[in-house]
Amino acid sequence: MHTKAEIASLLNELDTKTADDLEDQDLDFKEWNSRSREDAIATVIDMSVCMANGGGGTVVFGVKDKIKGRVQAILGVPPEIDQNLLMKRVYDATDPKITPVFEELQVPEGTHRLLIMQIYSGMRPYTDTGGRAKIRVGKDCKPLTGTLRRGIMIETGEGDRTADLVPGTADQHVSPSAVEALKKNAAKEQAPPDLLALQDHDLLTSLGLISNGQLTIAGLLLVGKESSIRQYLPQYHWMHLRMRDDTEYTDRAEGFDALIIALSKITDRIMAENPVTTLKYGVFHFEYHRYPEIVLREALMNALSHANYRINSPIMVKQYPGRLEISNPGGFIGGITSMNILHHPPVARNPRLVEALTKMRLVNRSNLGISRMYKFMLIEGKAPPVIEQQGESVKVILKGGELSAPFRAFVEKEAQSGKGFDVDHLLILDYLLSHREIDIQGAATLIQRTDTEARDLLHEMEHERSYLEHGGSGRSLYWTLHPAIYRELELNGHPLGDKRTEWEAAKMHVLSMLRQQKDSENYLTNADIRKITRLNRDQVKRLMRELREQHPQIAYTGNRRSAKYYYQRE
Repeated sequence: MHTKAEIASLLNELDTKTADDLEDQDLDFKEWNSRSREDAIATVIDMSVCMANGGGGTVVFGVKDKIKGRVQAILGVPPEIDQNLLMKRVYDATDPKITPVFEELQVPEGTHRLLIMQIYSGMRPYTDTGGRAKIRVGKDCKPLTGTLRRGIMIETGEGDRTADLVPGTADQHVSPSAVEALKKNAAKEQAPPDLLALQDHDLLTSLGLISNGQLTIAGLLLVGKESSIRQYLPQYHWMHLRMRDDTEYTDRAEGFDALIIALSKITDRIMAENPVTTLKYGVFHFEYHRYPEIVLREALMNALSHANYRINSPIMVKQYPGRLEISNPGGFIGGITSMNILHHPPVARNPRLVEALTKMRLVNRSNLGISRMYKFMLIEGKAPPVIEQQGESVKVILKGGELSAPFRAFVEKEAQSGKGFDVDHLLILDYLLSHREIDIQGAATLIQRTDTEARDLLHEMEHERSYLEHGGSGRSLYWTLHPAIYRELELNGHPLGDKRTEWEAAKMHVLSMLRQQKDSENYLTNADIRKITRLNRDQVKRLMRELREQHPQIAYTGNRRSAKYYYQRE
């Protein structure tokens, strides 16, 4: 949900962005249909249903979403449109009933009036009274198909497969060794001692794994006997393959073990080819694995706890020479995508199972597991995880690699001085180790936050931490590593690739071409220079400004995209 003040602030960005650029899962801008009041009201009803099914959000009426320029984009809502009438029309036309809250925002453009509609989440799914419905997915309103309706049921707990009961008494299906493994793992994670002190049956009951004397599917998955799992949950099993390449494997293992046992078996197989390496670097002494152990645990627990156990497909782990792939059946739910997973509120596909794991401290309901995976890869100078949906499955890809001792030492030194790192800091630093610069929009996409949050982070890393320095201005503002940080890492052997040398080489290449063409009356455009240097449009502008300052003979005609650069004859 977005406040009126937040919307007013966002409108100031319309001179450099379209409203569509500002939209998100919980924010949409809509032009008001001034030609037909009924069509306009129908749009209000459609957006109410869409946002309510998507978990709630804010719709701003009176703004074109594909036009850049505040004056051109803000048309407004006619003054005669009554907020109370709109609220009643939405209420009468929806099932279950939706009661939107409208606010008026005064603006200098158009009719001088925008309407902000706030839709709160509730008892999904919603339809109009004719049974039609859409749901907010990312920035779009999509038809609420059967698959998406099932997803809503899962999110609200109505379709929680793990809450179902297994026939017979709980004692028939519980594996004592699995319960013992559960306690052992929970003790390592400092689960509440009073919980761990309970007798097995009382423990499983308090965790919601036993209900009315019967084991739930969650209990079967977590601590069930293999024979019972095969009988009552045949869709589930796990598989680990040691891959030679994309088409052949050298070794295979699979099983129907309870999740807590499967976790141990899979981890042992991975760790057999993930030995500890010891490295001394200056005053620091590091011990590391190719894949950090905490990252493996989080990735495996994420796959095991969020799998769709209605799909007949295994929890699959493929261990390649240089990477590890962990996948589980069931795609993203609840509006989560690969582009927002870092900070999206957690959504449980299997609430009963996740609730039990949370009580035992084996998973975290605050979505910290994903951040931990990123952080512990990045602090070792390794690539962050890749998390993506492929069909009806989610895959986590971990790229193996050696520890970057200079970067790890830098992180440790900063931590000891009281400067802790969060994932956002690490992502920016990691990016700038292989790219010359980053701008606000690029940083926002990288850290999966808003442009405002990205700008604040970049300013903090520049002014409070002295990690970065900025160049350019306005829309051309960008940041690079501070020379002191660059030198520290470069002199310590960090593979930065010397982007500054590449920049100077690009300038020399362009200068040489301009000089060669000075007698032929040819010129170079921004597009030509992008092809030559592989830089983007704003980078080419900066490069040419630097060249013109250093070589006054370089001139240009036109401006922006039509600019033509040439070398003046002497």
